[in-house]
Amino acid sequence: MQQVVLVTGAGSGIGKLSAQSLALAGHAVYASMRDIDGRNKGRADEVRQWAAERGVTLHPLELDVLSQESADAAAAAIVREHGRIDVVMQNAGHLVVGPTEAFTPEEMMRVFDTNLFGAQRVNRAVLPYMRGREAGLMLWISSTTTKGGFPPFMGPYGAAKAAMDSLAVTLAYEIARFGIETSIVVPGAFTKGTSHFPTAGKPADAARAATYSRYDGVMDQIGERLTALTPDDADPQAVADEIVRIVDMSAGSRPMRAVIDFVGDGAREVLEVSERVRIDFARRIGMGDLLDARVSR
Repeated sequence: MQQVVLVTGAGSGIGKLSAQSLALAGHAVYASMRDIDGRNKGRADEVRQWAAERGVTLHPLELDVLSQESADAAAAAIVREHGRIDVVMQNAGHLVVGPTEAFTPEEMMRVFDTNLFGAQRVNRAVLPYMRGREAGLMLWISSTTTKGGFPPFMGPYGAAKAAMDSLAVTLAYEIARFGIETSIVVPGAFTKGTSHFPTAGKPADAARAATYSRYDGVMDQIGERLTALTPDDADPQAVADEIVRIVDMSAGSRPMRAVIDFVGDGAREVLEVSERVRIDFARRIGMGDLLDARVSR
């Protein structure tokens, strides 16, 4: 069955791969990004050309997750075109690297604005339509940094991703009685195939960052070690393939968590335990019905 899918942060990386893969699987996909008539016009034109060449339904869509007005307008545009939104893939995010001390609180707030508050703006834009139909899938792109081992100098990013992951879990309970499912896809580190690290931001306080010179080369060493640990066939396309698999599953059968990790940072094992604890606690306090959107309706 064709699903109407909104993908945030679809200009590159996992978002772009997932949007293309979902379109090839027969879904109507909106690849959202900001400034499609300006800075990202080239990417938007590429989306249109790619879709036309393959005869699939994939549209670029203006959506700046930093603006509630933009998120509302994007959701309304999809509903005008298709009458519904079936799947929302919360993927928009931005990586920053550097000594945590060197980031001002204002810089950290900007990281949270994209990775956490941006998702909440999209939630507020799309959930009224999903609740009205009592159906849908909230599909979150988390990170193994939230539960597995991860290197230093990613403090603001790791904190923001952990917050987003927590928000996704809490929201899952709160929308289950509306028949809306939640799946959280958890990618590990990929040393090739995305622009995540090359486009990472750095702290503006270069002088404060320079006081950490005794750590010079550490990130390069970590990158080299991650590359050595990563098998040759590791590709972020595996994340996109898993997303297609989840979207194609029948309502009520989708997993709460799916980990795609080629390095083995421990997140898979930790998440297996934490998921068992979460389910057990929910049942113990009498909200076991909220674990399943089918039961809760």
